[in-house]
Amino acid sequence: MDLKSLKSALEQMENDKGVAKEKIIEAIEMALAAAYKKDFGKKGQIIRAKFNIETGETEFSQIKIVVDESILKPEEEGEELKSEQQKEQKSENEDKNEGEEGEEQKVRFSPEHHIMIEEAKKIKKDILPGEEIVFPLESKKDYGRIAAQTAKQVIIQKIREAERVSIFKEFKDREEEIITGIVQRVDNGNVFIDLGRITAILPRDEQIRGERYRIGERVKSLLFLVEETRKGINLYLSRSHPKFIAKLFELEVPEIANGIVKIKNIARESGSRTKISVDSNEDGVDPVGSCVGQKGTRINIIISELGGEKIDIIEWSEDTEKFIANALSPAKVIDVEINEKNREAKVMVDEDQLSLAIGKSGQNVRLAAKLTGWKIDIRSREGKSVAKATEEGDMMEKETSNGDA
Repeated sequence: MDLKSLKSALEQMENDKGVAKEKIIEAIEMALAAAYKKDFGKKGQIIRAKFNIETGETEFSQIKIVVDESILKPEEEGEELKSEQQKEQKSENEDKNEGEEGEEQKVRFSPEHHIMIEEAKKIKKDILPGEEIVFPLESKKDYGRIAAQTAKQVIIQKIREAERVSIFKEFKDREEEIITGIVQRVDNGNVFIDLGRITAILPRDEQIRGERYRIGERVKSLLFLVEETRKGINLYLSRSHPKFIAKLFELEVPEIANGIVKIKNIARESGSRTKISVDSNEDGVDPVGSCVGQKGTRINIIISELGGEKIDIIEWSEDTEKFIANALSPAKVIDVEINEKNREAKVMVDEDQLSLAIGKSGQNVRLAAKLTGWKIDIRSREGKSVAKATEEGDMMEKETSNGDA
């Protein structure tokens, strides 16, 4: 066995993966003991191994538990007819279940598993029932090679386990953050993104409508779910989630990152249009201007990342009428009449503003209703209801001619 390489591997795992060297050696010893018992042991035996990393030698021993008559079950009728193997298996199972209900349970004697107190005292005078007696076992010639193979397998397994724990912790801590990766492949509409240590999936339903992804392309996404399963760790990404917009604004707008400007709500139809309401925690700070940036520099970076998706930045207000009027931007609103009980707002606009207020296929009023959480009824100056949208963004009715907002 190349002990120098083994020690180096253990030290590297301890430093890089955070897995204690002692834990790996313990795992190696357990694996060696199991292998020895399988090849040379008997049913019911307790085999232990002691691996010396300095010399590469392994010492094996058999452990027997000291018992006396008080903790032994009497032989049942017909018990003598059972095979020794059956007796040992039953005794081993009873030992495992001992004390499960808070009291000492009696066990059946197995010569491979137990030693009577009288015999034990010949070895150690002051021994007590329940203690262990250690009997050295013969080391086999082939066990240098077996130990090397076992050590290698255990180290590989521990590396995988450590990697798994490390990856899960790293990405669990980054959940709901923006992450950048490289498109590895596209399969049945799902995009697989290489994040370096692991591959994440951007499901078809979480993609921006109309986007196409090329192999090798760098892509930003929201890490919205990290889950650990028996088969491994799964990472799910999204570019259509409203939080993706929020995180992009955090990256581009320092006032949002440091808490001066706060995002109150987002209503989004990914790939088409988003409305985002913002508020300022400090007097003199314009929340809308902060998000737009000088000459639109900040908002344009975000729009470019989203492939041209339109973004309306709305100033939030405690005044419900004002907030609803703002939410219908770019339309100019004449009047807003609210019904608190039904959370419904009747909004009056001029004839030339109707198409803007409603938007293409009702999108503007639909997003405004989702953003504010109010039902919105768009009406003309004559009081005629032209379009309605619920707080969930569903259209109740809409005008026949589509607007172009």
